[in-house]
Amino acid sequence: MRKMKKGINIWSFDGDKSIAECITLAKRAGFDGIELSLNGTGELSLEVTEKEIDEVKARLQDAELEIAGLASGLYWDYSMTSEDLAQRNKAIDVCKKQLEVASQLGVDSILVIPGAVGVDFIPDKEVVDYEIAYERAKEAISSLVPFAQSAGVAIGIENVWNKMFLSPLELRSFIDDIGSEYVGSYFDVGNVVHSGYPEQWIKILGHRIKKVHFKDYRREAGGLHGFVDLLAGDVDYPAVVKALEAIDYSGYVTAEMIPPYKHYSEQIIFNTSSSMDIILGRTNH
Repeated sequence: MRKMKKGINIWSFDGDKSIAECITLAKRAGFDGIELSLNGTGELSLEVTEKEIDEVKARLQDAELEIAGLASGLYWDYSMTSEDLAQRNKAIDVCKKQLEVASQLGVDSILVIPGAVGVDFIPDKEVVDYEIAYERAKEAISSLVPFAQSAGVAIGIENVWNKMFLSPLELRSFIDDIGSEYVGSYFDVGNVVHSGYPEQWIKILGHRIKKVHFKDYRREAGGLHGFVDLLAGDVDYPAVVKALEAIDYSGYVTAEMIPPYKHYSEQIIFNTSSSMDIILGRTNH
């Protein structure tokens, strides 16, 4: 298990912190890499220039910290499955930009949400017929394969609370139907605990898993309030580790701790690092 790398997602940090500050803090906390996010505005936005990307890359190199991945929250605003064609096209454009930025940063896989049937935690979010949403998602991701191939960056479909891909069997079929090595799973451990067992998902998805997010979830709490610190929830991390080892996974496991603490927000970064050391067998503590 020691061959897996330990990452932290930038959403785990206080939102007021700059990328440079997050990089410094991640390094201090003992992470191998940081996962950045492509946003609508700010330092790494849809309008980001090659020069600005190179500056971020230089900061990472100076800190001796790797880039663990590139996520984006923009897929909640622009959906590949929307009834609105303009919104579907915008979501595809976001993914193209994400692939381009990832390629320049040296990221091998990006996190993509390929639309939604419905989203409970976003008020007034449209509800799309499941079958139609599935076909639109497949069409959109298939159309992006040549761009992923050209960028040398894989598209990792994240399992999220979008009322799609409700089982690992369904997500496996979706990936296999597209049939490209440039499309796989960005598996989020915590997101399946309310309805399943992450170790079973890992076994079923197998080699299709491109990257992994670590979170923890307490079933009793329910809803978004169920997300808790690593090792404080119902994720069977020994079983998760065993399942990842069984499929020979050797990439990044990246903690996504949302939201950060209200007070002394930096502490969540250090607590998460310590918990991941335990999970990954990096310490006997």
